[in-house]
Amino acid sequence: MSETRIGLLAYGAIGHEHNQAVQATPGLTLTAVCDTNPERIEVARELAPDVAAFTDAEEMLDSGLVDLVVVSTPPNSHHDWAMKALERDLHVVLEKPMALTAAECDAALAYAAEKGKTLVVYQNRRFDPDFVTMRRLISEGAIGEVFHYDSFVGGYSRPCDYWHSDAAVSGGAIFDWGSHYLDQVLNIFDAPIAYVSGLNHKRKWLHATNADHAEVSVTFENGTRATFVHSDLAAARKPKFHVLGTEGAIVAEWDPAAEPAVADLPARIFLYDNTGASQQIPLDDVTPYTFHAELAGFLDSGSAMQVSPIQSRNVVAVMEAAEESARDLGRPVVPRLT
Repeated sequence: MSETRIGLLAYGAIGHEHNQAVQATPGLTLTAVCDTNPERIEVARELAPDVAAFTDAEEMLDSGLVDLVVVSTPPNSHHDWAMKALERDLHVVLEKPMALTAAECDAALAYAAEKGKTLVVYQNRRFDPDFVTMRRLISEGAIGEVFHYDSFVGGYSRPCDYWHSDAAVSGGAIFDWGSHYLDQVLNIFDAPIAYVSGLNHKRKWLHATNADHAEVSVTFENGTRATFVHSDLAAARKPKFHVLGTEGAIVAEWDPAAEPAVADLPARIFLYDNTGASQQIPLDDVTPYTFHAELAGFLDSGSAMQVSPIQSRNVVAVMEAAEESARDLGRPVVPRLT
């Protein structure tokens, strides 16, 4: 297998995750890291002692040391860095979301096609064991035909003061976690989307510009509906997933061992039959760093990846439609999908 030289642009927690994945993936080699904080460079070197360090991102892109750049900067800069990397004939892996508008996604994808380079988004929650298990049960028909799907993340807590809570940088509450959860929705349901509705509540946490509570509803042309809620005002949490089918239900209960950061651990999956009887389902085994292994295979031989750039682009289009709807009291908006 040929080796692809990787450069990490910004090195926080997710950059470290990419570093670990690259070290474990044949065909990928970490050769460069860029961050303005020297302490983060030193953390990167704990796993990759010989990595070249940069504080200027364009200098790293121009260094000739990388074939692919992983962009882990805040979302409002994803498009610009993708275009700069593609201009230099580099492959690109973007963190979620791909960009803050579908138009930016389209421009980047068109440029990647023109350059003959890979542009893909690290949809890591696609590989969460609880989601993988739930998706398998649905695909096997364990609860019959699914017609209603709820997903939730959050609790009752003060949002952080970092860029995640700044709507101008993050895209807002819908974009922040919706990049994960709405990707999961579109991964499960392949029916055409009729319309999207969204609502944002700003009621308590006035230090931040993200909504305190955000809701998205995706209605498909076959009548199936999927909802996503991200809340910092949920004194009582909803289940992570609550899925209804014609022959049963799936409920994903948060693991209390992770309190208060329940999203840090997989949820516990319970399968209900049509009598109301339930059983806990062991979580499927998920091979670590599957995304990176598939990326290496794609770059080497063109083998298929589970995550496609068009899927990530359409997630942005759904979120963009939800934000437009939220500005109009939740009135339906038809997303501009590809």
